[in-house]
Amino acid sequence: MDLPGFGYSSAIAGDIYDWLEALITRLPDKAIWVGWSLGGLLATLAALNYPGRVRGLVTIASSPCFMAREEEKWPGIPPQVLSQFGESLHKDLGKTIERFLAIQAMGSTTAKADIKQLKNLLLSRPLPDSRALVQGLNMLECVDLRPKLDKINLPWLRIWGRLDRLVPRRVPPLMPLNDTIYQDIILPKASHAPFISHKDEFLAGFVTWIEEISN
Repeated sequence: MDLPGFGYSSAIAGDIYDWLEALITRLPDKAIWVGWSLGGLLATLAALNYPGRVRGLVTIASSPCFMAREEEKWPGIPPQVLSQFGESLHKDLGKTIERFLAIQAMGSTTAKADIKQLKNLLLSRPLPDSRALVQGLNMLECVDLRPKLDKINLPWLRIWGRLDRLVPRRVPPLMPLNDTIYQDIILPKASHAPFISHKDEFLAGFVTWIEEISN
């Protein structure tokens, strides 16, 4: 499902909680929420706020706090990078989107092919609403779900790309552990879009997890 203001979904006013309310009304009860990057932040919030409606949680290349917090030694996106994206959105939306796609593939051994596929997927749908992009950047900058993560008491699969430049490799070891319901899969040669660059490995881990929680 498209996030508000992306693809075929209309933009809405508000913050991440308003986005979640828009999504929760359109999804069935006991669904497995799968979210990539910013979408993973929304899926995590759904698991926290609506645990009775979420059967399981899958976050892909997603951090509970995307922006780096130097005072806390939390790895993430440097604040100046998010500021630069915010400024460039108002100048040239097309170039800003292309730059963001390039960053998502950065580090991957198949970066050029990944960017091409991401761009083709993006162009197959309406371009994101500029207001939604600004909202998304604000969420990446401000939302911090770290203090609440230990309240997630449902199956949670976390898939990471070790070469990811947006969610650094130092994030997974800092995540809460629960061997009975949490599982981490780290793809050693993948970046921020592991389902594109390493589709077979990604699907193998994902499908196995689905089968395990369904039994």
